[in-house]
Amino acid sequence: MQSELVLSTAGIVLVMVGLPGPNNLMLMASGVNFGVRRSIPHITGIVLGCQALLVAMTVGLGQLLVIYPRAELALKVLSVLFLSYVAVLLWRAGGRTAQRRAEARPMSVWEAAVFQWVNPKAWMMCLTLVAALGQTALSDGSLLWVALTFALLSTPLLVFWNVGGQMLNAWLQKGTRLRWFNRVMALLLLASMGLIVA
Repeated sequence: MQSELVLSTAGIVLVMVGLPGPNNLMLMASGVNFGVRRSIPHITGIVLGCQALLVAMTVGLGQLLVIYPRAELALKVLSVLFLSYVAVLLWRAGGRTAQRRAEARPMSVWEAAVFQWVNPKAWMMCLTLVAALGQTALSDGSLLWVALTFALLSTPLLVFWNVGGQMLNAWLQKGTRLRWFNRVMALLLLASMGLIVA
């Protein structure tokens, strides 16, 4: 039973974390603008935030969205506002002065963790994982296996996106490439909001 659960969790995580989404786009931009070492808190926050969301949904948070449809609307509004805020920061990042570049910083652990609570892709992934867990997740240790599998598989995938961004850094330093990269990332983040309003 546990091996089947681990395999199904692995499949869900590989698809949901490996494919482009808000977290991956922001991590790639963070890799370009700050490098991998400074982005470690951002990566850690994503993993911890998703774990907290998974636990909360396992104990019944997901049912609140069914019982209170307005809660789902509030979640969507918060998602749109946060992604719009990050998109504006990315759009403006290309035109930073040297002083503003020095003052810029990547997301903290706390900021990245909290973002998962308004990230529609994180919600979809956690709802899918909770459905795979079944009713006995808290009593039979299934939740622990899913959480561990998620952490072990998602971390290298997130690092991959961040490293990809860092590898682009040298090429993007020529001319206005960095400005346009950040602006394209901002537009892609805005486009990802289609998941929310759909």
